[in-house]
Amino acid sequence: MTLIVAGKVYVDPSDRDRFIEGHRNLVEQARRHPGCIDLSISPDPTEAGRVNIFEHWESQETLDAWRAVVPPPAVSIDIEDDQVRKHEISRSGHPFG
Repeated sequence: MTLIVAGKVYVDPSDRDRFIEGHRNLVEQARRHPGCIDLSISPDPTEAGRVNIFEHWESQETLDAWRAVVPPPAVSIDIEDDQVRKHEISRSGHPFG
């Protein structure tokens, strides 16, 4: 069963770009990690302090293996609100057909 971890976090708008850049190494390493289908930490285009989080993993086991070795972010910035959730996916298909 694949997993998606997705949602949004809020940081001080003046810290958002540093927050995202501070996670660059983590994103790059995750994308090379076995079992990571995709991972993105990106700025929201309409809310200044919002950061969008998206992770797609082959299984809980591959996510757990990543979490055991994940490097810390290069910066320490307080998250003001966390609305990220894990979703277990039993079936996927083309969204338009």
